[in-house]
Amino acid sequence: MAFNFYAGETLLIDKPYRWSSFKTVHAIKKIIAQHPSWTDANGPHPVKIGHAGTLDPLATGLLILCTGKKTKQLHTYMNLEKVYTGVFFIGATTPCFDREMEVNAVFENAHITPDTMECVRKQFVGNIEQVPPLYSAVQLNGQRAYALARKGLSAELKSRSVCVHELLFTNWSAPFLHFKIRCSKGTYIRSLARDIGIALNSGAYVYDLRREQIGLHSVSEALSPEGFSDFMRSKASM
Repeated sequence: MAFNFYAGETLLIDKPYRWSSFKTVHAIKKIIAQHPSWTDANGPHPVKIGHAGTLDPLATGLLILCTGKKTKQLHTYMNLEKVYTGVFFIGATTPCFDREMEVNAVFENAHITPDTMECVRKQFVGNIEQVPPLYSAVQLNGQRAYALARKGLSAELKSRSVCVHELLFTNWSAPFLHFKIRCSKGTYIRSLARDIGIALNSGAYVYDLRREQIGLHSVSEALSPEGFSDFMRSKASM
């Protein structure tokens, strides 16, 4: 199998925990540049690479990368449905709605029954409105919202319409609520955690998150950066 990264390739990468999407792209770009077929006496040939949708650093899972001319097709992947699995922590909140920051408030969760949980679950299926987290890459007056948040500045983000096609609560063992969700582009799972916590008369944040699927592309088909490096080395020795 011969790659042509200039003409364009689509790569399925399993993003590691605590890696940013940018770091993942940079790592794959470096691996390609070090391959003998992309290096000559003048050094490595630059290859353009982009990703089709950011994953938070604490999330793992499928990241679709396009190279060369195929970067023009990134929007087609961005518009596809996403499938996530993960865990919500019910009974506390953090400023960023996940574990990247310390807990800032604690709430009761003993009052939550299976019937309560099912009633709340139904509220978040279909077309819903959600406000993105302040700690996000949303643009606000020419700046990223997270840049304002890190400066201690408050900002009012507008709500947006998203679609949750399917939401399953697969296990509830307080304080951990395991879930699976199939949703439209632009859905913030961290915002969903916050809103579910409020609906449960408690608080919640994302404890664990993994992107399983983008459209028909599954993380089971993806390679870790290390796996991609091994794959490229094996091609170099053939």
